Amino acid sequence: MTKVAESKIVVGLEIGTHKVVAVVGEVLPDGVINVIGSGITPSKGVQGGAVVDLDAVVGSIQRAIEEAESISECKIMGVTLALSGPHITAFNENGTVPLSGAVNNEDLDNAIHIARSIKLPDGLETLHIIPQEYKVDRLPATKNPLGLSGMRLQAHVHLIACHNDWVRNLKNAVERSKLKIDQIVFSGLASSYSVLTEDERELGVCLIDIGGGTMDILVYTDGALCFSKVIPFGGNNVTDYIAQVFTTSRSIAE
Repeated sequence: MTKVAESKIVVGLEIGTHKVVAVVGEVLPDGVINVIGSGITPSKGVQGGAVVDLDAVVGSIQRAIEEAESISECKIMGVTLALSGPHITAFNENGTVPLSGAVNNEDLDNAIHIARSIKLPDGLETLHIIPQEYKVDRLPATKNPLGLSGMRLQAHVHLIACHNDWVRNLKNAVERSKLKIDQIVFSGLASSYSVLTEDERELGVCLIDIGGGTMDILVYTDGALCFSKVIPFGGNNVTDYIAQVFTTSRSIAE
């Protein structure tokens, strides 16, 4: 989420294949977000999560933002951009560092840095690095190794990467709408934070978020994200199939 006119106001923007959604929320003292406005408009110029018509996308963003501003009575200056698409790639990686005593925050940072230092395929950049668990020597895995003593610390992390070209075009569309992008998040990850409880993540759960052109799949085990993938199949494919089988228009099939 991101700040707008006040420090306790946050805005999220998702540019999907079927619709563009802007949500404005107020962060309450207890950390709960109270939604005070939203804007939803049909998405134009997006296919499978990718921009194919920049001007059309800009128009859709502007209409969604204007509606959200009208309802929330806030002037939106910046957004957190949620993205998806088959260009999203995920890896599980390890990073190991030697210890000179008890584990401290610097050791954690160094282990995660080594884990994220893998060479990504050409055109990909790291979007998220999410710690899963840590191991100190032969001790059992733990979520919080601070203060434990040993000779070696190993960090297990989940890396989510995205393609530069896809992100660049989405950024251009948002910036041409005169908005500032404070951060970019994988929409499937945002969905998991929104709908999954801590107990569900601990027990093990598979989240499937079906959009218009893509399907986000995430798997949690023992409270950690261990698998994430985007499949280029969504509601629009179902609509097209129904229209073809029954020889009817897409609007009637929908």
